[in-house]
This record gives sequence, C-alpha cells and structure tokens, in this order.
Amino acid sequence: MTASSPTGDALDALELALNEERRALLENDADALMRSTQAKIVALRRAEATPRAADADRLTALAELNRANGILLSRRRREVSWALRHLGRVESAGVYDAGGRAGIRPQSRVLGVG
Repeated sequence: MTASSPTGDALDALELALNEERRALLENDADALMRSTQAKIVALRRAEATPRAADADRLTALAELNRANGILLSRRRREVSWALRHLGRVESAGVYDAGGRAGIRPQSRVLGVG
C-alpha cells in the first residue's frame, strides 16, 4: 500500500478489489466474486477521476494482476461449460438468434431411472 493521496487511495482500493476477486475465483465463491467485481469497478472509476501522477510500475503490476484474474475466470468458465455439456445442458447464449428467435434447442439427458 502507498502513502495516502487520492491516486494512492484509489489504487489501494483497486489492489484490494483485485486480490478479493482472485480469492473469490480460487474459492469458487460467486457472491464474493460479484462483490469484488463491483468494488473493482468503483475503484477503477475513482482511479480514472484522479490526477495522472500515479506510479507507472504500480499500474503495470495491477494490470498484470487483472490479466491473471481474467485467465483464472476464463478457466472457471470453461469448467462450467464442460460440466453443463456433460449434464446435457447448453448455455443460454446459444438458444436465441439475433432476431430473437429460438435457435438451437437445449437438449436434456436422462441421468437415471426415476
């Protein structure tokens, strides 16, 4: 953390939000992920509104942390897609076409006899 200044405070908040986001991704905590994402957006807006006298090295480190979180998020999304496919489900994004008409219908799969 840095000395107190508008830019430093905004970057501190951003760093905290990015670390919370990473923890939520690693722990598969959807509620914490939503909270940390909101905190990240607020911190980014604060950082954008402050003077540009920020530390370039710190901004680079925070950008790298954000990229690493993005990679982890992509991995989690692939895991969810894989699980849905194996359960016979499809993601809702593929159900409707650009005109709002139903495209590919979700397929259901019987997993057991009931």
